[in-house]
Amino acid sequence: MGSQETQESYGQGRGTGRRALLGAAVLGAGGALLGLPGTAQADPRQKGPKGGGLAGLPVPTIVGHRGTSGYRPEHTFGSYDLALDMGADIVEAGDLVPTKDGHLVCRHEPEIGGTTDVADHPEFADRKTTKLLDGVSTTGWFTEDFTLAELKTLRAIERIPATRPRNTLYDGRWEIPTFEEVLRWQDEQTRKRGKQVWIYPEMKHPTYFRDRGLGLEERLAKILRQHGKHKKNAPVIVQSFEPTSIQRMNKLVDNPLVVLLSDAGSRPWDFQATGDPRTVADLVTRKGLKEIATYAQGIGPTLDLVIPRDAKGNLAAPTTLVADAHAAGLILHPYTMRNENTFLPANFRKGTDPAAYGDAFGAFAAYFATGIDGVFTDNADTGLLAREDFLRRR
Repeated sequence: MGSQETQESYGQGRGTGRRALLGAAVLGAGGALLGLPGTAQADPRQKGPKGGGLAGLPVPTIVGHRGTSGYRPEHTFGSYDLALDMGADIVEAGDLVPTKDGHLVCRHEPEIGGTTDVADHPEFADRKTTKLLDGVSTTGWFTEDFTLAELKTLRAIERIPATRPRNTLYDGRWEIPTFEEVLRWQDEQTRKRGKQVWIYPEMKHPTYFRDRGLGLEERLAKILRQHGKHKKNAPVIVQSFEPTSIQRMNKLVDNPLVVLLSDAGSRPWDFQATGDPRTVADLVTRKGLKEIATYAQGIGPTLDLVIPRDAKGNLAAPTTLVADAHAAGLILHPYTMRNENTFLPANFRKGTDPAAYGDAFGAFAAYFATGIDGVFTDNADTGLLAREDFLRRR
């Protein structure tokens, strides 16, 4: 017990240092964005920790969601490259899931029937199975049943072809990346572009994998250390929907850490597994946010926690989440902005085709006005133009 107390105290101390670093550095980014002289002043509307952003990055920060998955199959180097070409500030390069032989690969979920051509491989037909994934019966093919060599014979496909039929043009073009390949890609792109590339990996279903002897945190920490990217100033932000997973990472690495938050009535799976009765609604109270700030530097809430939708699907009045999180010293990177009508609030849709583009610029502006520090988006180009519009009008 004494050892645990020492670890927790050490982790909190490191967390304070990380927040100070991130907050102090954003003063320069904020001043540069607004055309202010020097670095003495940050954007006054950004009320995050000492300025509200990450070292050297503009605010609001545009995070390329799984690359730029509005235009390419997600979690492929084609998607990651295009996100950088468009100018995304950070690339979410890696929803991390393990292989049978312990490698970390980048897939949205461990079930890969919807994101690869595995169904077209008769040699893997017998791997199709049904499992309980965080309490939900899920049928398909799972990464933990394949070696890395076997997964490398597969190719990525578009996950939502009915909504994004043009992306199917690229089906079969790219293989599944490993996280180590992503780190090498990050270094190569940083050299090539003469600008530090940031990535934002997510640990997927850590309790599920820990129960199967495939703990994610230790594997991820080991890889980050091997590449010298485990430090508080490393351009790698680690995120998870499970708070206890982030707490574990806080004791293993010094990277900026972010707790992802689903809808208010949901319970993180690690809470369900351990009998913790709290819901996301409890975590976004002032008390809950202060607790998160002892081991993380930010939160990634669903956009509906920032501005709820009414019964008709229109945006209602913003909540106090942004102000409360900033008061606790946390940055906010909510998810996910997309251009298509089907994903937009009802008052920003255009026409009746759910796959057609709506008024994404209007929706971006509404969310930016709340003071969020950044946003995940499938359409980095739209997000960057929306940020330009937003800053110019202020």
